[in-house]
Amino acid sequence: MANSLISVQIIPKTETYEDVIPFVDAAIAVIDTSGVKYEVHPLETTMEGELTTLLQIIEKMNAKMIELGAINVITQVKILYQPSGITMDTLTEKYKG
Repeated sequence: MANSLISVQIIPKTETYEDVIPFVDAAIAVIDTSGVKYEVHPLETTMEGELTTLLQIIEKMNAKMIELGAINVITQVKILYQPSGITMDTLTEKYKG
């Protein structure tokens, strides 16, 4: 069972202030390629897995933003670390119909 949930919001800054949605799509593609369970929400994406793995994914997301031309990246992160195990469903099951 996963020991962590991480919610991440990535905000790339570009020199010409172009639309950043393609950058965000690329960041989500990094998560998708990793194979971890994740859910995309309007203001952030939540991942489920081992803490070290999830932090490595965030590092790759930031590198991808620079690779695509961002001059810097603000990354906001929320971490729930629970060594005994935690899942997204554990926290949201009562809200699912």
